[in-house]
Amino acid sequence: MKETIARYKFRGDYILAKAFSPFIIERLQSLRFDFLVPIPLSPERLYERGFNQSSALIREAGFTPVELLQRSHSEKQSKKSRKERIHLTQVFELFPETAVKDKNILFIDDIYTTGSTLYHAAKVLKERGAASVCSFTLARG
Repeated sequence: MKETIARYKFRGDYILAKAFSPFIIERLQSLRFDFLVPIPLSPERLYERGFNQSSALIREAGFTPVELLQRSHSEKQSKKSRKERIHLTQVFELFPETAVKDKNILFIDDIYTTGSTLYHAAKVLKERGAASVCSFTLARG
C-alpha cells in the first residue's frame, strides 16, 4: 500500500484514484455527513503535484468535494519527523463566508500518520460550530 500511495500521490499516477473508488463508495454508504471535505494542499503543493489527491478520491468515487479550508504553505509532511508532525502549527483556515455551524463534516485523506493534519483541520471547523468532524483515510502509516 505504501508504494501504491507513493505512486498515486508523489508520482502523479491519478488513475489509481479509480482503483480505490469501490472501497470508498462501500465505506461512505454507512456514514452520515453534510459535507465531504478533502484535506487541502497549499497552492505551491497543488501546483507541484498537479492535483489534490484527496479531492480526486472523492470525485472518482462519484461524490462532490466541498472545499471549506485553505492551507498555508509549509514544509512537506513526508519530510518531517514524527515529533515535528505531532507539534505542527495551525496551517488551516476556513474560507471566508463559509458556514459550517451544526454541519456534519467528513474529511477524506489518503494516509493517516500522526493525526496532526486531521486534528488541526478539525479544530478550525469545531471552533466555527461544526456539529461533528470525522475522517476517512485509505491507510494508516
